[in-house]
Amino acid sequence: MIEIFKKSDQAYGEFNNGDIIENKPIGFPGENNSLKAYSNLFYWAHATAKADSTIGLHPHKGFEIMTFVLDGEIKHYDTLIEKWIDLKEGDIQLIQSGSGISHSEHMQKDSSIFQIWFDPDISKTIQQKANYQDFKSDNFIEKNNITKLVGKSCPIEVESENIEIFRLSFEENFKMDIELAYIYSIYLIRGNALINSKILEKDDFIKIYDEETIEFNANKKCEFFIIKSPQETSYKTYI
Repeated sequence: MIEIFKKSDQAYGEFNNGDIIENKPIGFPGENNSLKAYSNLFYWAHATAKADSTIGLHPHKGFEIMTFVLDGEIKHYDTLIEKWIDLKEGDIQLIQSGSGISHSEHMQKDSSIFQIWFDPDISKTIQQKANYQDFKSDNFIEKNNITKLVGKSCPIEVESENIEIFRLSFEENFKMDIELAYIYSIYLIRGNALINSKILEKDDFIKIYDEETIEFNANKKCEFFIIKSPQETSYKTYI
C-alpha cells in the first residue's frame, strides 16, 4: 500500500504570529489533518522560520523528541543543560524527556527543521531521568546514496523499538526493498519524483506498507527523509 499525503492534506501550525510556520504530516490528536499517529510515530512537524524567532520554554514528558536541522541554524536551551546550544544544517538533537524536561528553541530566518516525536513505551520512560544529546553532521556518512542517521551501527540510539532513520539522495532511479513487518514513512525534502509511477512533489509525505519493493524515478536530484518503524510494537502506545 502506498498512501500519499500532499502538503494541503497536512495540519498547519504557527508560532509568534507566523514567524515560524509548520506543516505536520502527523499532527497532534484533534488537529485537522488526514493522518493520525501510528506505529511508534506520534508526531511529525516540518517547521520553517520566516524571521528570527524563539519558541519559549515549554515542558515534555515521556516521549523521545528528535530535531533534524534541514537548513540554516537553530539554538536549543533546556532545563537539563541550562545553556544555549548551536545546531547547524545536518545536525541532530535527541531529547529523551523521561520524567520531565522543559526546552526552548530559537530559529534563525530561513532555517527549517523536522521535529519528530517517538513513543518509546511512555509507561516506562516517564519514570526515567530526562536526557539530552546532540550529534554533528560529520558523524553521518553517505554511502550508496543513503545517509543512515538512526539504527544499527549509527551513533544515535533511541529507546523506541525498531526505529531506523536515513536520508536518500539520487538523481535518476533508485529501487528499495520493503520489509513486510515495517512501515516506511517518507518525506520528499527536495525535488520532484515518481514512486511506483505515482507523482511526488516537494513536501509530499508517503506512507508505505505491505509492499515488496518500491522504485523511485527522477530526472534531477531529489532527496527523501525516511523512517522505518514496526507495524506492531511489543508495548501499548500512547494512542
